[in-house]
Amino acid sequence: MIRAFIFDMDGVIIDSEPIHFEVDLITARHFGADMDKEDLERFVGMTNPEMWAIIRAEYGISHTVDEIIEYQSGRKIRWLDEADIEPIDGIRELLQDLRGRRIPTGLASSSPRPFIEAVLAKFGIRESFDCVISGEEVPNGKPAPDIYLEAAKRLGVPPAACAVLEDSRNGVLAAKRAGMYCIGFANPNSGNQDLSLADRVVSAIDEIHVEHLLAADGRHDRTLR
Repeated sequence: MIRAFIFDMDGVIIDSEPIHFEVDLITARHFGADMDKEDLERFVGMTNPEMWAIIRAEYGISHTVDEIIEYQSGRKIRWLDEADIEPIDGIRELLQDLRGRRIPTGLASSSPRPFIEAVLAKFGIRESFDCVISGEEVPNGKPAPDIYLEAAKRLGVPPAACAVLEDSRNGVLAAKRAGMYCIGFANPNSGNQDLSLADRVVSAIDEIHVEHLLAADGRHDRTLR
C-alpha cells in the first residue's frame, strides 16, 4: 500500500525544462562550450554541480563550476520572477487530493534550493509539502537513489511504500533504485526521455488517481539495485 507521495519538480510541477535548456545553452556557450539541446538531454534530472563538472571537463572550460552556476542561476531566477506561469495542469488538484487524504507529501528536486523555494513561493504551494529536498543536499544526485531515500526517511515511510512522480530517465532510475513505485510523466518539453523503467507512464497529471495508489499492494516488479 502506498503511504507517501514524492514529487520531482522541474517538468512535473513546473514546466521549466524549456527555460532550463535555453539558459543552460546560453550559459554553456558563454563559457565556450558549443552545445545544442540534444547534448543537454542526458543531464535532465541531474544536479547543477554534477552536470557542469562533466561539461567543464568535456569542453575544457577554465572557469570553476561555482562561477558557471552563479551565471546560470541568476538568469533562471530572473526568468522565474518575470514569468506569467502556473503549475502544470492537474498538479494543484493532485496536491489537494493528497492533503485531503492526509498522505505525507515530499518534493525531491535536483534544482538548487533557492530555485526550488522560489518556485514554491511563486505558486503558493510550499505548505503542501511535508519535506523539501534539493539534490545538492545529499551525497549523490539522481540517478543515485540518495534523494528519494532521504525523502522517505524524513516522511517516516518505508521506501517500498512511497510513490514517486518523475519526468526524466535519471529521475526514474533514482526512484527505482530506491525501491519505490514510480509514475513516469511523459512531458514532451523534457526532451527525449526513456521512462520505460517506470511502473506506469502517464501523459497528463489528471490520469493519476490517488485512490488507485492507496489500493495498490505495494509490490513493484521494476525495483533496481
